[in-house]
Amino acid sequence: MKVLVMYVDEFGYTPAQKNLEEAEDITEGAVFKDSIAAFIQVEAEDEEYDVKSREKKLVNHLKWTARKNDCKKIILHSFAHLSDSKASVEFTKELFDRAEKRLQNGGYETAQTPFGYFLDLNIKAPGHSLARIWATL
Repeated sequence: MKVLVMYVDEFGYTPAQKNLEEAEDITEGAVFKDSIAAFIQVEAEDEEYDVKSREKKLVNHLKWTARKNDCKKIILHSFAHLSDSKASVEFTKELFDRAEKRLQNGGYETAQTPFGYFLDLNIKAPGHSLARIWATL
């Protein structure tokens, strides 16, 4: 799994193009302030592990990043552009849903960008240490 995490002053999206036929129809966008935006690519190799172990690894990384940026809001964004390897849609969506629930149980405000869409993004991110962190999990 590859993860690019950014602390953002503002992160907004608008659905641009549906790229997964079975995805629900979404026309509205959203805007988040003072959040952690996590660009996540789940890789085929992740499916060799139990989804729960991948969930734990991801959530621990996101919590660490949030603490370093004194932030309690986390946005999960499926971003299949960090690696050539891609996990199945089913595994990826399950991992996102489980990670979101675990983060909520830990007291974090969470959101997921629409799964199965290309999105127009608007990002305002400060340029300070630990505002952008890339990791292989």
